Amino acid sequence: MPQNLRYKLLLEELRKAFPQPVSDPIHDAYFVYSISSALNKVDALKSQVPILGEPAESLSKEFERATERRVPEQATSPKEVIEKLAKYLEGMIVFGHPRSQVNVIGVSSIPSIVGAMLPTLYNPNLVWDENSQRLALAELEVTAMASALVGYDPGTAGGVFTFGGTGTELYAIRIGLEKALPGSMKEGVREDAVIFASRQSHYCKSSIASWLGLGSRNVVAIPSGRDNAIRMDLLEPAARKHVEAGGKIAGFIATMGTTDAFGLDDLEAMVALRDALVRDYHLAYRPHVHADAVIGWAWSVFNDYDFEGNPLGFRPRTVRALSGASRRISKLALADSLGIDFHKTGFCPYISSLFLSRDRQDLNLLSREPSLMPYLYQFGSYKPGIFTLETSRSGCGPMAALGSLELLGKEGFRALLGHLVEMAEALREQLEGHSATAVLNGENFGTVTLFRAYPGGVDTWTIVEKERSDPSFREKLLAHNEYNRQIYRHVHEEAMAGRGVMISLTENYRHTEYGEPMVALKSFITSPFVNEEGVELVVKNVLEAREKIAGQ
Repeated sequence: MPQNLRYKLLLEELRKAFPQPVSDPIHDAYFVYSISSALNKVDALKSQVPILGEPAESLSKEFERATERRVPEQATSPKEVIEKLAKYLEGMIVFGHPRSQVNVIGVSSIPSIVGAMLPTLYNPNLVWDENSQRLALAELEVTAMASALVGYDPGTAGGVFTFGGTGTELYAIRIGLEKALPGSMKEGVREDAVIFASRQSHYCKSSIASWLGLGSRNVVAIPSGRDNAIRMDLLEPAARKHVEAGGKIAGFIATMGTTDAFGLDDLEAMVALRDALVRDYHLAYRPHVHADAVIGWAWSVFNDYDFEGNPLGFRPRTVRALSGASRRISKLALADSLGIDFHKTGFCPYISSLFLSRDRQDLNLLSREPSLMPYLYQFGSYKPGIFTLETSRSGCGPMAALGSLELLGKEGFRALLGHLVEMAEALREQLEGHSATAVLNGENFGTVTLFRAYPGGVDTWTIVEKERSDPSFREKLLAHNEYNRQIYRHVHEEAMAGRGVMISLTENYRHTEYGEPMVALKSFITSPFVNEEGVELVVKNVLEAREKIAGQ
């Protein structure tokens, strides 16, 4: 066969593996069939167990074999490739399963999935509206919707979707750094500046400080109180001492929903402190206040909910929890910027993270000279690539977010979040009703419950406080830490066998007052399919695990 003929035959076959640029009903049907086929193969892996297919005992050998993979010499048919790809989902946790209460990983609505899928057909790049057309509108519309929801003025606020919650915080601290050290975008960081945050805040603050050249040592982690919120009585003297010594502040981070306990910092007090520092020390800049609300933002739908009238009919305990969270979430508009993860509490697929700035002019602090980008921005109306860290930004995040916001509206969000909180409160009620278990984050009002189990003979009314504060209980604390690890292993085994609920373990929900980590069992309810049966099963599994350990 002539060489050039083989190339043309191969090209003709390969073209069939792509969506056709011009409508072709037969090929379009093949494309839909291909997607449907992949979905069917994954759907066949579902069961009563909260994972797809069979769990692997260990992936370590497979990881080793993965290093031996090479690009095949010959092309493969789409059908064969799709069959191979579907197998990679085997063993994956089904986070939407009614028996899954694992960490803060969201469940995606159908419109959000479609929203994320559609841009992949034509590869829009949000660097510029020329490369994204109306998909850029999705980013602008979601920014306006989110701004109004949290209390910003959509006419002056601005935002961009970025690579995750860490990205939203990175944008905030980079803006704060430019405010504290003007010109550092161009000249570099020539002097120190610190970041103030709670000890319970996300660890990404240290990564950000390192990547920005501040160094992780310039992160000042302030202890939190029993409610897992930053202690303002410790933050204020630390901030004043730093300013009095001539130091600069790259930013204050208020965590509005900690990852482990859903602790909510007092944002209003933090902003008041920032304002007092500017006034009292005649600062030439206003230290930036960022609200890390990647989890807690969604509770903004309750800002205008009538808790007294309770039109959705939540239980009194649920109303108390929702209003308890709302009292601080409702202050988000005071922050200079905030982070939103639609893939956490917005019922969207990864990645859908929005950095939101109360004043869009702050984004100009990050701008580059257009002359550095001669192949872009010759025309058009929307050019966020001038200031974004990323040059390539997918349209999937904004479209997924738009899908969920349009689907649910405020009332739909209220119903879903209310249900998740109601199930978390039902779990707490069950745990509080047993002498063998103790809830650790009773002062927090989210969908996560941290708790510990104890062996027989332990007074669970007093043990937690003693473990937290009395150094003489160090040995008992460490022993109970190991005991809860054993409980977790037993509960996990039951879940993998289809007889239980999959929960999590955190090795350090917080430190004791004498510096030891406290291990906690963790139920994070994110699925609308979780019901009271699943909640009761968690407690049943824990109590059965105690019996097994006692009998060993």
